[in-house]
Amino acid sequence: MRDYVSLTMGTTLEDNALRFGDRPAYRMGDAVLTHADLLDRAKRLASALEKAGLRRQDRISILSMNSLAFGEVLAMGQWSGIIVATVNFRLAPPEIEGIVADSSPRVLFFEGQYAPVVAAMRDRLTTVEHYIALDGQVEWATSYEEFLESGDPRGSSFQAREEDICALVYTGGTTGQPKGCIMGQREMRAGAGTLATEVKAGPGDSILLVMPLFHVGAMNMGQSVHYRGGTVVLHKLFDADAFLHSVANDGVTILHLAPTLLQAVLDHPDAESTGWGSISTLVYSAAAMPVPLLERGMALLGGIFVNLYGSTEVMVSGLARELHKPYGTEREKKWLASVGHPFPNVLVRIVDDEGEDCAPGTAGEIVVKGVSMSRGYWNNDAATIETFRDGWCHTGDVGVIDEDGLIYLVDRKKDVIISGGENIYSREVEDAVLRHPAVSECAVIGAPDEKWGEAVCAVVVLKDNGKASADDIIEHTRTLIAGYKRPRHVLFVDGLPKLPTGKINKVAIRDLREKLMAEAGR
Repeated sequence: MRDYVSLTMGTTLEDNALRFGDRPAYRMGDAVLTHADLLDRAKRLASALEKAGLRRQDRISILSMNSLAFGEVLAMGQWSGIIVATVNFRLAPPEIEGIVADSSPRVLFFEGQYAPVVAAMRDRLTTVEHYIALDGQVEWATSYEEFLESGDPRGSSFQAREEDICALVYTGGTTGQPKGCIMGQREMRAGAGTLATEVKAGPGDSILLVMPLFHVGAMNMGQSVHYRGGTVVLHKLFDADAFLHSVANDGVTILHLAPTLLQAVLDHPDAESTGWGSISTLVYSAAAMPVPLLERGMALLGGIFVNLYGSTEVMVSGLARELHKPYGTEREKKWLASVGHPFPNVLVRIVDDEGEDCAPGTAGEIVVKGVSMSRGYWNNDAATIETFRDGWCHTGDVGVIDEDGLIYLVDRKKDVIISGGENIYSREVEDAVLRHPAVSECAVIGAPDEKWGEAVCAVVVLKDNGKASADDIIEHTRTLIAGYKRPRHVLFVDGLPKLPTGKINKVAIRDLREKLMAEAGR
């Protein structure tokens, strides 16, 4: 019997340096980092960290917007087995400090613009021994390039093992304090292979990443294209003008967007005149896509859409481009509202509150078991036990599986509105409201109601020059959904608060609802 071949994320880096060494691994503006360069710099950085006293499975943290250095730090961890803990730069300073402290890093890499934030917390970050400034000069920190040059090009004396932790990636905080998901070398490599297959990536492909690398979505999409020797084109952050310019001029073939970002692109005055000819795949993820928005995107761009569904904790499913059929039979058109079939090597169940399997077509919590699942939460045994029970990840999402084996999201478990004893799922109401021609965005939440317990409240953003009253919106939904599901309150706002992942922040919207309803005397 042949021995089992143990593979790590570092294996991909070495394979790419050998097979596609001269091809770009990363491009950002005019700067290019080839696959050979990426491995060389990752190894040198690992050696520099070893000289600074770190060993395999020690932790470092990185606080930065997207950059080539960010990609190098990720690659260093993948090759060496040093754990990379990413930090959401959009959080408030106390939240940033909490995440850094939770991962207990020995080294903190940070972008220069965050030097004041880091300086203010240095005295309390007792585990951090070295501060590395990725750009610019910071008096109390070491320059990144200077630190890198101190390393040996042969790399560290240790390398990653399959059983190692690769990264700590913190959740978006949609349901409370962010939790550090433990991402293993084995699981991350399996996930990269799965996604590479789903998006049909090859060595000649380039993916445009505008979402933050600190989050699992952009990180995984970049790794999926690198899995097949392709290129990641990085933008520091999302800007619709820059995005469309890159689509037209940078030869990218794969796009990755949250639904809210796709809407911003489609709303741009240059969207229709932009040259989209090089694009073969547009991946949408991070949140369920409203069907009206998906139909609008397909009308402009054609059959290039691929849906990927999952969370920081686990990859779940995807709707292949071949199943996006807006002009098919009624059965096929319904598929557009789904998040597709479970990925290979992934098992999905729909369970009730007692953990028993629901009858076919009955809504329940989506629980998942798969090869690319987080190993649990860092420093949080209670949450780990609650979420990862009997080998299954309890997602907190409510869904159903239809006769074709497709999964449909209907709500977050904590967001289900119970009105007069009936369960109302916010997505169904949101889709109905979004079909009003004047509506740009909508989030549906519950509002206290003396008679019904909870009432449906729609928080709405109108299109530019769009006109509609609350009564117009409510009357519109009567034609699309049952009367008890229609909004009883409609609140108009200029914009919806969003998380860095592009998801609508319903925690912030509930706070906003209370303020707006108090102002309206309701």
